[in-house]
Amino acid sequence: MFYEIRTYRLKNGTVPTYLKVVEEEGIAIQKSHLGELVGYFFSEIGTINEIVHIWAYETLDDRERRRTALNADPDWQAFLPKIRDLIEVAENKIVRPARFSPLG
Repeated sequence: MFYEIRTYRLKNGTVPTYLKVVEEEGIAIQKSHLGELVGYFFSEIGTINEIVHIWAYETLDDRERRRTALNADPDWQAFLPKIRDLIEVAENKIVRPARFSPLG
């Protein structure tokens, strides 16, 4: 199993707007293509204005296929402008669990 950890630092004060539009529109589109959402988080202590979402994939090829399908979806393309300008910095990481990890 591979986990994709996507971290976005948002413009100051835009977390509520971002979460609202993702909850109302974006997450359904993502789930229809990406599959297993492990978690969707926002920060309250430490680095503020930060969103972290984690997706699970069987293989890297599975991830590539699913992300390609998402990016080709017209509904996703129509949704992206609603969050694009809220994001200042985006970071993406692919991790694998250790054998003893509960998410292994």
